[in-house]
Amino acid sequence: MEGQRRSSTSGDRRNLVLSVGALGVVYGDIGTNPLFAMREAFEARHHVELAEANVIGLLSLMFWSLIVVITTKYISLVMRADNDGEGGILALSALASGKDPHATGRRWLYVLVGLFGAALLYGDGVITPAISVLAAVEGTTVAAPSLDAYVLPAAIVILVGLFVVQRKGTTAIGRVFGPIMIVWFSTLAVLGGTRIAEEPGVFRAVWPGHAVRFFADNGTTGFLVLGAVILVVVGGEALYADMGHFGRRPIADGWYGLVLPSLVLVYFGQGALLIHDPGAIENPFYRMAPEWALYPLVVLATAATVIASQALISGAYSLTQQAVQLGYSPRVRISHTSEARIGQIYIGSVNWFLMLACIGLVLGFRESANLAAAYGVAVTTTMVLTTILFYVVAREHFRWRPLWVVPVCSVMFVVDLAFFSATLFKIPDGGWVPLVMGIVIFAALSTWRTGRLLVQQRVLRGGVRIETFIADLAAKPPPRVAGESAYLFATPFLTPPSLISNLRHNDSLHETVLLVAIMTERRPRVPPAQRAEIHDLGHGFHQIVLHYGFMQQPDVPRDLAQHCADQAPFNPGGLSYFIGRESIRVTPRPGMARWREHLFTFMSRNSGSAASYFGLPLDQTLELGLGVEL
Repeated sequence: MEGQRRSSTSGDRRNLVLSVGALGVVYGDIGTNPLFAMREAFEARHHVELAEANVIGLLSLMFWSLIVVITTKYISLVMRADNDGEGGILALSALASGKDPHATGRRWLYVLVGLFGAALLYGDGVITPAISVLAAVEGTTVAAPSLDAYVLPAAIVILVGLFVVQRKGTTAIGRVFGPIMIVWFSTLAVLGGTRIAEEPGVFRAVWPGHAVRFFADNGTTGFLVLGAVILVVVGGEALYADMGHFGRRPIADGWYGLVLPSLVLVYFGQGALLIHDPGAIENPFYRMAPEWALYPLVVLATAATVIASQALISGAYSLTQQAVQLGYSPRVRISHTSEARIGQIYIGSVNWFLMLACIGLVLGFRESANLAAAYGVAVTTTMVLTTILFYVVAREHFRWRPLWVVPVCSVMFVVDLAFFSATLFKIPDGGWVPLVMGIVIFAALSTWRTGRLLVQQRVLRGGVRIETFIADLAAKPPPRVAGESAYLFATPFLTPPSLISNLRHNDSLHETVLLVAIMTERRPRVPPAQRAEIHDLGHGFHQIVLHYGFMQQPDVPRDLAQHCADQAPFNPGGLSYFIGRESIRVTPRPGMARWREHLFTFMSRNSGSAASYFGLPLDQTLELGLGVEL
C-alpha cells in the first residue's frame, strides 16, 4: 500500500511538472488573446452598439465558444485521436490515410486535407507573433500617448531579438516559461475579478439564451461579429499539436485548473468595465488595470506574447520536420539544439522566413487592430479540416459508433462552419494574407509530393530487380575489391541506379555491398528494436531497410553500426556511401502542369544535401548524377 501511495505521489508530482510546462508552451497563444479580442468585437466596422445587452450577449458567445470549441472539441474529443501520442493535423491526417505511405484515391484526399491545414498553420505562425507583440507594446500608449511613435520600432526590435535567439534552443528559457504564464494567468484572473466585483451581473452571460438574443437583436451584423469572437479560441489547435510534448492529461489539467477560469474572469471583467465605461473600448484590457500597474503589466504582457510566439515558432519547426519526413517537403537543414530533448530543433530557413514575414506584417498593418482583421481565416479553415479528419479517424480507426459520432461531429462542424463563414468577410480587410500564404505553401508541398512520385515512377520504370542483377553478376562476375560500400535507394529489392552507374564506370564492386532503403512510417516514432530489417542476398549483397517515424531524424551510419553490423559483416568506419542525385529536366511529356514542373525543378535544385540529411560522413560519400525527365 505504501509503495502504491509513493508511486501515486510520484505520478502526481510528474503530472504537475508537465502541467506547468504545458502552461508555458501550449497556452501562450490562447492566453494572450484577451489583449485584443474584446476590442475587436466592438470595432467600428461591425456596427454593434456598445450597449449592456450587447455586452452580455457577446460575453455569452465568448464563454460558450470556450466551452464548445476548446473544452468539448479539442480537450474532450480531438485530443483522444492521438497518433502514438502525437497530435496535430498532419498526425491526424496520417491516421486518416492509413499506413500506406503512397495513399491513393480517398486516402490521398485525406492527405491533401491535412496538408492544406498544415500549410494554413504557417500563416497562423506568422500573424500570432506580429499581432501579440504589437498589442502588448501598444499598452504603453495608454499610460503615455506620446510614446505612440515608438510602438512599431519597439515591436520590430522584440521580434528580431526573438528570432535571433532561436538557434540557441529553448532549453534554458523554457524553464521559466511555465512560471511566467502562471503569473500571467493569475494576473488575468485578478484584473477580471476586480472589475466583476463592481458589476457581478455579467455572470448572466453564462446563460446561452443571451447569445441567442444577441443574434436576434443584431441580425447579420451579429453574425459577422463571430469573426471577432473566433479570436477568443485562436490557439486551440496548438493544444492538439503540442500534445506529444506533454500528454493529454497535463494539458487538460492546466486548462481546467487555471487557464479556463482565468480567461472567463478576464473577459467578463472587460465586459463589466465596458458596461460602466464604454469609452474604455479603445483598449479594454489595459483599462482594467490601475494606472500604477500599467508599465509592469506591459512588461508582463510582452513576456507572455514572446512565449506565445515561441510556441508557434517551435511548432513551425516541428511541422516542417514532419513534412520533410513524410515526403511533402524538400530536405532542409535541421539542427538539434538539445542533447536531452530530441524534439527541440532549429530550422534556419523557416526561422528567417517567419521573421521577415512578421516584420512585413507589422510594417504593413501598423496596428494590432488592423492585424486582427486578418486574423482568424486560416484558423477557422484549419478547425473545419480538423473536424472532417477527426470524423474519419473516429469511424475508421477507433471504430466509434456512428450513433453518437455523427451528431457530435455534426454539431462541431456547424460551429466551425459558422466561424469560418463569418471570417470570410474579413478577407478584403487583410484576411487574404494568411489565406494566400497557405495556398502558396500548399501548392509547394503538394507539388513536391507529386513531383517526387513522378520521379520515382520514371526511375523505377527501367528498374532491375536485385535478384536479377545478382544473378547476372554471378554469370559474369566483375572484379571485387576489398572493402564495403553502401548504396542508398528509396525502394527495397530494386537495384539502385547509383550501383549500376558505379559498376558501369569502374567495372568493379566491393566485396561487401549494402543496399540501404530508408522508410518513413505514418507513425511518429519507431522503437529501436524495430529499426532495421536485414536480408542476406548472397554473393556479398545485403538488403537493409531502416524504419523511422515522421518525428525522427534519420542517422544512417549510427543505425547501421548499432543494428546491422553484427548480422552483416562490415566495418562502419570504413564504409563508402553512394547516393544518387537526380538532375530534373522539364519536358512536354505528360506529368504535372508546366508551372508545377518548373517549381518542382527549382525546389529540387535548392533541396538540402541528402548526405547531410541522412548523417553521412562527407569524406566517405560519393554522389552520382541521374538524369530524369518530367
